[in-house]
Amino acid sequence: MPLDSRDPDLLARLRADLASSDFTVDRLTGPDAWGASAGAALFRGERVAARRALVRSASRVPSLRPAATLASLFILGWPQPLADVEAALPTLGAAGAAALGLIEASDDEVRALVDLRPYAFVDASGEASWWIASDLGELALGGALREDHVLGVGGASATLAGLMIPRTVDSALDLGTGCGIQALHVARHARRVVATDISQRALDFAAFNAALNLVDGIEFRLGSLFEPVEGEFFDHVVSNPPFVITPRAEGVPEYEYRDGGMVGDDLVASVVSQVGAHLTPGGVAQLLGNWETGGADAAAGKRGAYSVADWVARGGVPLDVWVVERELQDPAAYAETWIRDGGTRAGTADFERLYEAWLGDFEQRGVVEVGFGYVTLRRPLDAATEPVVRTERLLGGLGSNDVGLGRHLGATLDAVDLLRSLDDDALLGARLTVAGDVTEERHYWPGNDDPTVITLRQGGGFARSVESGTALSALVGACDGELSASAIVGALAHLLEADEGALTAELLPRVRELVTTGMLRA
Repeated sequence: MPLDSRDPDLLARLRADLASSDFTVDRLTGPDAWGASAGAALFRGERVAARRALVRSASRVPSLRPAATLASLFILGWPQPLADVEAALPTLGAAGAAALGLIEASDDEVRALVDLRPYAFVDASGEASWWIASDLGELALGGALREDHVLGVGGASATLAGLMIPRTVDSALDLGTGCGIQALHVARHARRVVATDISQRALDFAAFNAALNLVDGIEFRLGSLFEPVEGEFFDHVVSNPPFVITPRAEGVPEYEYRDGGMVGDDLVASVVSQVGAHLTPGGVAQLLGNWETGGADAAAGKRGAYSVADWVARGGVPLDVWVVERELQDPAAYAETWIRDGGTRAGTADFERLYEAWLGDFEQRGVVEVGFGYVTLRRPLDAATEPVVRTERLLGGLGSNDVGLGRHLGATLDAVDLLRSLDDDALLGARLTVAGDVTEERHYWPGNDDPTVITLRQGGGFARSVESGTALSALVGACDGELSASAIVGALAHLLEADEGALTAELLPRVRELVTTGMLRA
């Protein structure tokens, strides 16, 4: 039975019951529920510890029983007694939950048909929480996923939500919405949102989640890539596309949530090359992606993260390009990651068959490395503006450290605009200030008064580390808004007995970079 998002009365009852049961992130992760240890096991894909912890906690803390029942049913996929479900959903009841497509019930037991769990976050608008429905995962199913599986909120989707630049816009597009999580997030700062997906099942989940959480202003459209929005323009485009590189071979599952049906990284290349034609002047696109790097005998054009600028050029619309590469994997590690993600366990015949297919696919195209990262694209307000291309390798993996980076990305784009308007003389005339999150590290050989290594570190943003030197470190330390950069360089040249022109030529590009990354502010 498909999810039903068209009955406002049943949805209102479900919403009230979830709230009264305290079915929240804080409640479930607290010491009264499954706690840190069992929560960590659950994150690793093991549910036994969480299940045992919920049983113990619910027996000791009666007020936890409704939340424990719902968590056991919808998150752990553990069938629950009908009486316990009726108690946890007192106004909706099991009959109402079945009518919504959430469960199926027998005379004395209830089985979940979907995953339904609380989701909490903090963004520029403040703290908020939702309940998000998706398909049951491998943990609950105990086997491989169906190919039209609709994924819930995973690490990648949470990261993209945290990267979202929080600026108020008229229109936004969520390309490949899945369960709708990005559409819900972008609706917090966009007046109108269009969410597309090639899967009707995904759109049903997304519409259900929007209705359950009272998020209005989202239009859901069925279709591939940009086909449903042909001829339309948006101020903000977000996408967690199905970027996983999958062999096009018989017997390899084609999971819709992660596989775009194209060879190699062509899906991400297609999104990047086409998005410029759908951006308004000043519009921004943000997406996640994989890209391939080829060896010496590989096909031309597989340049890893640097391929993104090539794909933009292919689209014919000039865009600012900013790529941040966060992770690298060799073909073997990449194959293992995504075969397991589909629910196939290592050591089985199916695992080895799929492993052979993945490695053969990479070998055929000469791929030696796969990168993952974040892409930010912007259409300049003035078509005559020379685009800026920036490709960074900031390896650190996918994780919670990247949540909340939207403000930093927005500030960086603002800095790029500012620096475009400042020639060298204007920048030297600026009174710069050092950001409050910048610190300095110095390392010395024992007994030596002169540092061997000086490093500037950024506490916020991407936590960059910049190898410095005596002159640059002194300049940054003197940037308190009182003196111009030119005056500081002049004083340093005198102090260091250096040629002022040569010192200016050395430091000015470094200053531009520090302003771009937010370590210095103009």
